[in-house]
Amino acid sequence: MSVKRNALGRGLSALLENSKTDITSNNKLESEGKVVGAIANIEIASIETNPFQPRTNFEEDALNELASSIKEHGIIQPITVRKLGYDRYQLISGERRFRASQIAGLTTVPAYIRIANDQAMLEMALVENIQRENLDPIEVAISYKRLIDECSLTQEQLSQKVSKQRSTITNYLRLLKLPIEIQLAIRNNDISMGHARALINIENTDRQLDIYNQIVLNNLSVREVEDLARGAKTESAVTSTNSASAKKSTKGNLSFEQLKVVEDLRAVFNTKVGISREVNGKGKIVIPFKSDNDLKRILDLLDA
Repeated sequence: MSVKRNALGRGLSALLENSKTDITSNNKLESEGKVVGAIANIEIASIETNPFQPRTNFEEDALNELASSIKEHGIIQPITVRKLGYDRYQLISGERRFRASQIAGLTTVPAYIRIANDQAMLEMALVENIQRENLDPIEVAISYKRLIDECSLTQEQLSQKVSKQRSTITNYLRLLKLPIEIQLAIRNNDISMGHARALINIENTDRQLDIYNQIVLNNLSVREVEDLARGAKTESAVTSTNSASAKKSTKGNLSFEQLKVVEDLRAVFNTKVGISREVNGKGKIVIPFKSDNDLKRILDLLDA
């Protein structure tokens, strides 16, 4: 580690030791460029997490595995931080490595030190996470949307920054137009991106939810959902001539409380429980089973 310290150079050492170095109030450093220097070893206690971190789920088992690897091999890829002031830093990217280092009991971590304002920091964090972290599709879509909305990027500019086709970015953004129940299913891997893309093509939200429930309950393939989606378009054209009848059979979106019930039931029965609800409050709960033994297992749970 002493080699890395010596390699930092006099300029970076002076910067780190200067108590007046605070990018929130000192603009002189901004003219020196965003990259302050090479790799430095920083006290973990002096690093605060990134409020712009797009990743919200960190699997505990995966973090523990990474922590074990860090104990044995050290941190192969440094984290990236920005300097807030004397001995104060904020994480830009590498939160999994940062968290795993804490679990491993490290007191210092190797880090690239950068200077960036909040917008540049947000952009760096989002782009880095999209490219390097295993985000679920909804997290990716939210990151794309934040880059467009908060960093004033066009889809074309965004496609260049993340090295993705513009059509790919458009497909992810369209996921955010799906009902919350379906977005939650995507995050939980109950349905695939292929299923989601087919559902997006259905204009009627209630029909989207109906087909989503069929996917969960009947384990439908993407091709089957695409066929249902095409049928839904035809059905929509026919039923639009009879709005009164359509209103009577319309199903309402599930509330957050009802979504929680679905999740709880799935945890209890260890199967993809589905709930459908009509606007008049009526509905049904469906508990699928895979075999006679599976049915007996569910019945035993109901009797318990």
